[in-house]
Amino acid sequence: MVWINVKYSLLCCALVWLTGRASAAGDGHNERPGKPNVLFIAVDDLRPQLGCYGDAVAITPNIDRLANRGVVFNHAYCQQAVCAPSRASVLTGRRPDATKVWDLQTHFRQALPDVVTLPQHFKQHGYDVRGVGKIYHDPKSAQDPVSWSTPPVLAVTDDAGGKYVLSENLVSKTSWKAAATESADVPDSAYVDGRVCNAAIAAIRELKDTSFFLAVGFRRPHLPFSAPKKYWDLYDDSQIPKPSRTDPPGHAPEIALHDGVELRGYTDIPDMGPLSDEQIHQLRHGYYASISFIDAQIGNLLDELARQGLLDNTIIVLWSDHGFHLGELGLWCKTTNFELDTRVPLIISAPDHSGNGMHTDAVVELVDLYPTLSELADLPVSGDLGGASLAPLLADPDRRWKSVAFSQFPRPWMYKDTPDVMGYSVRSPDFRYTEWRNMNDASVMATELYSYDGEGIETENLAGRTEYKKALRKMRTMLRKGQKGTILRDR
Repeated sequence: MVWINVKYSLLCCALVWLTGRASAAGDGHNERPGKPNVLFIAVDDLRPQLGCYGDAVAITPNIDRLANRGVVFNHAYCQQAVCAPSRASVLTGRRPDATKVWDLQTHFRQALPDVVTLPQHFKQHGYDVRGVGKIYHDPKSAQDPVSWSTPPVLAVTDDAGGKYVLSENLVSKTSWKAAATESADVPDSAYVDGRVCNAAIAAIRELKDTSFFLAVGFRRPHLPFSAPKKYWDLYDDSQIPKPSRTDPPGHAPEIALHDGVELRGYTDIPDMGPLSDEQIHQLRHGYYASISFIDAQIGNLLDELARQGLLDNTIIVLWSDHGFHLGELGLWCKTTNFELDTRVPLIISAPDHSGNGMHTDAVVELVDLYPTLSELADLPVSGDLGGASLAPLLADPDRRWKSVAFSQFPRPWMYKDTPDVMGYSVRSPDFRYTEWRNMNDASVMATELYSYDGEGIETENLAGRTEYKKALRKMRTMLRKGQKGTILRDR
C-alpha cells in the first residue's frame, strides 16, 4: 500500500509539472516552474539616449517595451568608460583596481586567476550558460572559455567583421577603419548585430527546456555608425539635435580632456582640428540610426521569449558598458570621467518584481549586477564582490539607497606597462568630484568638482571656488573612503 501511494504521489507531481509546462509554452505569459532564466543584454557605447529615458527624438519602442515591464535606473554608472575594463568589472563583480584591467589588452585572470565570473557562477549552479556576440572585449585574447557551457558564438571579429557592407568601405588597407558612418539598403543580417540576434534566437529555441543564462552582446552603436538604411530613414534629418554644449568645462584641467583619437582613425574624419557642422550632424544621425537598429534586435529577442513561453520566467537585464560623447564639451567617444561617458542605461525586469515601467533615482553601479542577478536567481552571493544587490530597489524603487558611485580613468590613454596617472571620480546625486593621482606616489595632481543642472553636463570646474569648499571636502571624504573599499549605503 505504501508503494502504491508513493507511485500515485509521483504520478500526480509529474502531471502537475507537465500541465504547467504545457500552459507556459502556450502564450508566453504563464509562470514556468523551476529556476528563472537570465537574458543578459550588453550594448556597446550606448548612452541613455532612449525613449524611456526621456529622449524625444530616439525611436526605441522595444527597449521602451522592456522598460514598461521592469525598473529603469536613472542614475547608473560604469566603473571605467572604455570596453575592456568596464566589461571585466561587470563580469567579475570587481572594480578596476581589483581586476587590474585599465587598458584594452590586460586580461583580468592575470590579477585574479581563480575568480569566478558572473556567467561561470551560474554555470556552477546548474545553468546552461551561453554567450552570443560581444560580452567580453572583442579580441580572442580577451575571451574566457571557462565562463561558458559551450564556446561562445560570434564573440570575436578579427577584421571588418560585419561593420561594413559597402564595397568602398571594404577595400583592403592597414586598418579595418573606413568611413565613420554607413547606410546601406540591406537586411539586418547583413551587419554583425543582425547575425548576433539570429544566433541568439536560435540559442533560445535550443535552451527553452533548460534553465539558462544567455548573454547577448550587440556592437552598435559603437563606431562605425553602420545600420541598414531603413533605420536612418526613421529620422527626420531636420530633427537631429545639435550638441547642447561644445566647449570644455570652464577651468577643467587638461588631463581631463582628450583629442578624440578613436574617431580620428576613420577615413572621412580629419586627423586634427574641429569637425564641420555637416560631419557632426551625420555622426549624430548615425548614432540614432544605430540605436534604432539595436532596438529592433532586442524586440526580436523579446518576441522569441514570448513565443517560447519564457518571458515571465526570465530575468532580463539591459546594460551598456559605458556612455559616449557626440560633440558635447568638444569631445567624441568615451575615455573620460565626465557624466556622458560614465552614465549608462540600465533596465532590469524580473519575475515577481513587476516594475511596471517605474523609474528609480537611486545611484547605482554596473558592478552591482553580479550580486543582483545572483540574488534574483536565489544563488549564493559572494562576500568579496565590489557592489551590492539591487533587488531591494526592484521591490521599492523609491527606497533610500547608497550615497555615491565610483568611476576612474587613466592617463595617458593607450599607455604601456602602467599608466602614469589615474583619475578617481565619485558621483553623488548633486556633485561629481575627481582627483588625478600620480600612480607612483599617490600625490594629487589636479582636482575637479562639478554641480549638475537639468542637462547633466559639466559646465565649470568649481574646485577652486570658495563657496564650494564644504561640498569639495565632503566629496573628497567619500572618494577616499570608497577607494579603501567601503561601499557607502543609506538604507
